[in-house]
Amino acid sequence: CKDNSLYAGITTDIDRRLHQHNHTKLGAKYTRAKRPVTLAFIETAPDKSTASKREYQLKKLTKSQKEQLVDEYTQTISRY
Repeated sequence: CKDNSLYAGITTDIDRRLHQHNHTKLGAKYTRAKRPVTLAFIETAPDKSTASKREYQLKKLTKSQKEQLVDEYTQTISRY
């Protein structure tokens, strides 16, 4: 987010959800005051239950652990 905080959520359509966070009231209340929101990390899951469990795990991480996850993800995608 604009304030350098990290937000985790699940969706079936990342482009739609990112648009909602940045431009509508359908985005999370947390992100409305922290626009613009940019995508820093993405994972896929086989179903909603698995995605929700992973979201819960991510939200329990410390900020530095989340930043490390984002850094590793960024390094991985920059190789391609």
